[in-house]
Amino acid sequence: MAERLKKSGLIGELSAEFAGTMILILIGVGVVAQVVAGGGLTTPPGGLGNHDSIAWAWGLGVVLGVYVAARLSGAHLNPAVTVALAAFKGFPWSRVAPYALAQTAGAFVAALIVRWNYCEALAKVDPTHTIKTQGVFSTLPANGNPNLPVTEWGALRDQIIGTAILLLLILAVTDLLNTPPGANLGPFIVGLIVVAIGMAYGTNAGYAINPARDFGPRLASFLTGYGGAWRDQYGNFYFWVPIVGPLIGGLLGAGLYKFFIGRYLPTAEPEPPGRVPAPDES
Repeated sequence: MAERLKKSGLIGELSAEFAGTMILILIGVGVVAQVVAGGGLTTPPGGLGNHDSIAWAWGLGVVLGVYVAARLSGAHLNPAVTVALAAFKGFPWSRVAPYALAQTAGAFVAALIVRWNYCEALAKVDPTHTIKTQGVFSTLPANGNPNLPVTEWGALRDQIIGTAILLLLILAVTDLLNTPPGANLGPFIVGLIVVAIGMAYGTNAGYAINPARDFGPRLASFLTGYGGAWRDQYGNFYFWVPIVGPLIGGLLGAGLYKFFIGRYLPTAEPEPPGRVPAPDES
């Protein structure tokens, strides 16, 4: 009976990771499809949003995805988060791969839904499904802009830095020994972190900062007509960058938080006299 409960518990956690990541990608990839595909057909072009609307929608997608999944799984929604929590916060290593698969599956299904919903706009603005609209689904160096000479190695650097910032801040706002947000505002603050990273680090590689967010939609686009999905605008294999970079960066950011902050925080012990009311001894 205990084993059965344990197994059903894992199934519930994976279901939550799938659903939460699906919500994240439905909003995130959906807004990029609206801006790139829909906006490419307005007069003048670009009438349905810009980089800021993309950054805000991705952040809101995180907020909503976390609220969906947090109770059951903790709402990692990102293999880089799962790996970092296993390395530094005691999350079971045996659950890392199942979580990552559930997250990637949720991202894949969500991207298929966005691809289907925006099929007319994508076909009109980019009939042969080229690099022009590949960025709707997955990231590219310099967002596919050949005027900015960022290669896959520059993009790898960017992804390491961006994800390190993400994990350092996630650990800071979720550490109960620090000063975490109250009133169940944690998901909202994490969403703001993603908005900030998008606005500050969106140029060089599109701030994937999440292997599932990139690989799931990239696979969905490849299976639905984007034959060049695995390559960048220079023809180089690029799909590995938003996988490897975030995994390295997540570990780096979590390690930096532990080194600079976590090891100096007080343990969960009673407050010293004067910090809490003294017990009534009468």
